[in-house]
Amino acid sequence: MTFAEIVKIVDDFAWGPVMLILLVGTGLYLSIRMGFMQFTRFGYAMKNTLGKIFNKQEAGHGEVTPFQAMTTALAGTVGTGNIAGVTGAIFIGGPGAVFWLWLSALVGMVTKYSEVVLAVKYRERNAHGDWVGGPMYYIKNGLGRNWTWLAYIFAFFAMVASFGIGNTTQVDSIATAIGTAVSAFGGDAGSTAFRIVIGVIVAVFAAAVILGGIKRIGAVTEKLVPFMAVVYILASLIVIIGNIGQIGAVLSAIFVGAFSPRAIAGGALGVGIMTTIQKGIARGVFSNEAGLGSAPIAHAATSETDPVKQGIYGIFEVFMDSIVICTLTSLALLMGLSGQFGIDGIEWGVSHGSEMVVTAFSGIFGGKLAAIIIAVGLSLFALSTILSWSLYGTRCCEFLFGKASPIATKVYKVLFCVVLVIGSLMGLDIVWDIGDALNGLMALPNLVALLLLSGTVIDATKEHFRKEDR
Repeated sequence: MTFAEIVKIVDDFAWGPVMLILLVGTGLYLSIRMGFMQFTRFGYAMKNTLGKIFNKQEAGHGEVTPFQAMTTALAGTVGTGNIAGVTGAIFIGGPGAVFWLWLSALVGMVTKYSEVVLAVKYRERNAHGDWVGGPMYYIKNGLGRNWTWLAYIFAFFAMVASFGIGNTTQVDSIATAIGTAVSAFGGDAGSTAFRIVIGVIVAVFAAAVILGGIKRIGAVTEKLVPFMAVVYILASLIVIIGNIGQIGAVLSAIFVGAFSPRAIAGGALGVGIMTTIQKGIARGVFSNEAGLGSAPIAHAATSETDPVKQGIYGIFEVFMDSIVICTLTSLALLMGLSGQFGIDGIEWGVSHGSEMVVTAFSGIFGGKLAAIIIAVGLSLFALSTILSWSLYGTRCCEFLFGKASPIATKVYKVLFCVVLVIGSLMGLDIVWDIGDALNGLMALPNLVALLLLSGTVIDATKEHFRKEDR
């Protein structure tokens, strides 16, 4: 049995029916218990996140501002999953995968809110005086000594996953996107040497930021995330407006394909409903990270002392990532390709990565400019994700190795940068399968903890809004 076959087996297990039910079910359960606050408190969430984006904030030693904590988490959230991940979901699961991505995001808003609330409530100071938290800490401090084994399981899977979702998938996508741009101008981007150079450049940049700790990561993401989001959103809107005549056919393909993918994809390709649901939810979670337990690790470093106030940023993150950016990618891709080939002329069932987004954008911007836009957008998304996931992996390594963590975390950071170079040479399909599999494995212990600690989140939420509504 080959390595790829083993990865596929683990991936199918991690994202099988039980996992999908647990993931969506947890979000739905929390939504019901909290009165669907992602809708009823949406205005409050936007006012206290987006509405405060220009407010001056300060943080003490070992802390970052609430906005920096959010941008660090959002940096990990808004990544290649928003471009290459969405594209892969659509081309493997058909247009209907977008519907299931939306569904996972709507319930995922409350899931991530709950994660952040628990991360701030149960965080602690480490030996350096930094705030540290996340699933491993709210399992240990919230569930008690008898559940410590689950905390270690999460930390192990998350540390290993950082080399997948936060490393190899990101740098491989950067190399592919830049290679597509270079090829558009007649350059030779297919060599191993080219990809190694890209990997080394990314590794050097990452090392320069990572070694500066949480403060430097927060300072960089605070500037990088808003800029990259605005540029990509504007480019996507231009493509959508330029192909507005295709909106009816595309929306029909999404909603019909969600429940009857063969009606869109054609029986010959064999795209089944389970594949559509699986890829839509899996890549949605890969993108917005609701339920994984990764983002709370960044939020735990906030200077904010009210868990609910910081938790509101979790709702904003999922909204911005999946409802805004992933939707724009989906519509721009489907409308751009439909305008060139017709909805029935697209070969669903084949993963083309970021190259197909370039094709979709080229109808409006032209091949060369489209390649540059996607290369820049995807590279910035991926770089920010790499920075965030290096922090997540470091915190998990610190938790796992305890007193030996100073040496262990240094080794981890060096290894993380080395793997960036190796990842630039790996094939895209196997990289995404590894990322999906590891995501599923780390989500399981986190979702169990969320359900067991749901009462704590509900009590904190009710108390907070009881004061706000006076």
